[in-house]
Amino acid sequence: MNYPKLPEWNKLTNALSEYSRLKHEYGAKGIAPLVRQAEKALHAALAGLKRLPIDRNLAKKEPNALDAIKRLRPRGPRRIWNHFDAAQYRDKIEGALIGRFAGCTLGAPVEFWPVDKMERLAAENKMAFPPTDYWKYVYDMKVKRYGVSPVEMYTRDKMDGVPVDDDVTYTLLGLLILEDSGPGFTVDDVGKAWLKYLPYACTAEDIALKNLKKGVPAELAGEKDNPFCEWIGADIRSDPWGYLAPGWPERAAEMAWRDAYISHRRQGIYGEMFFSAAIAAAFVVDDPVEALKIGLTEIPRECALAKAVRWALRIAPGIKNYKDARAAMDEHFKGMAGVHTNNNACLTIWGITIGGTDFTRVISEVVAMGMDNDCTAATAGSIVGAVIGRKAIPAKWCKRFNDKVYSYMIKRPVFRISDLAKRFAKQAQRVAVS
Repeated sequence: MNYPKLPEWNKLTNALSEYSRLKHEYGAKGIAPLVRQAEKALHAALAGLKRLPIDRNLAKKEPNALDAIKRLRPRGPRRIWNHFDAAQYRDKIEGALIGRFAGCTLGAPVEFWPVDKMERLAAENKMAFPPTDYWKYVYDMKVKRYGVSPVEMYTRDKMDGVPVDDDVTYTLLGLLILEDSGPGFTVDDVGKAWLKYLPYACTAEDIALKNLKKGVPAELAGEKDNPFCEWIGADIRSDPWGYLAPGWPERAAEMAWRDAYISHRRQGIYGEMFFSAAIAAAFVVDDPVEALKIGLTEIPRECALAKAVRWALRIAPGIKNYKDARAAMDEHFKGMAGVHTNNNACLTIWGITIGGTDFTRVISEVVAMGMDNDCTAATAGSIVGAVIGRKAIPAKWCKRFNDKVYSYMIKRPVFRISDLAKRFAKQAQRVAVS
């Protein structure tokens, strides 16, 4: 997709602000009318953009309604496990959880860093790059992320539990939604859970949460003043639905749709459905790439995300490492927001195609690719962890987790990993017979 060439808006607005201050300091007259003129022009341009009609033929290929999405899916297995296998599930749910927590924790302190900056950090740490263990040291060690975990908590020697992150918190929130509202939960139930548990959110979720607080109905909260509705926020909420519907990709995708709809549209919704279905499949296949292919069967065949995923899989044999991956992504998605669903999904896919069932290789390569690399590594780790199970994940990735997971949710500051595995198993059994 060729995006329109956009001005450097931040530079322009910053220059307007600073020259307004400077001219005031120099005693210039006539500043206020020019500032009002600029503000009025920006508001008019924004209003005009919002009014522009969309391509209706494209919209028909990329519906938001669940029934319409189902009609446009390719053929797929829909359900692979016909009964819940508790014995097989236990090791795999622990693998998926540990995989998600490890991938997120490795990527969080270097989230969105340029690749060369990460390479320099690895050299300072006297570590391999891509990183094959948690960072020994990162910058700003005392700064708290989400107001809870200082950055040093994400490092190898200072870690004591899974430090806080939204990629982890939303996985926990999915479990709470099932426990509170059951397998038949609705979009409205998701809204109630957000108001109950989330003190704040980011981008699309922030807008949806604020809309909910204003009394906007849950089914409309994601489409009012929300330019972030195709960003990665719903994608990172995929995991619990795959965990709760193991071997049942269709059901995982349906639950993902109910969760995604509160904040996202089109590719944003499909990203959560795709990865939820892939994670559900990961519980029953031996190859994580096969899980990705099954995930594709739960989203519209001709949507932009499906095309991007097929492209990523097609060129994967030529993607040998993080450098190849980042170069291909930068070229193919030139102009796309760095936190979009589609470009980051491709990085997740390439981490899996590069590393296969080698857990360390997968998450280290994905983190090294940059972009939203705590999100992408968490998802890749979750998929591979479900395929191989906890016993096959090297102990170094979880030895400092100490059975604790930190959260920024209201009145839910700490969870136990051992308890989470049992709670997910209990709810998965409910889903299996519902």
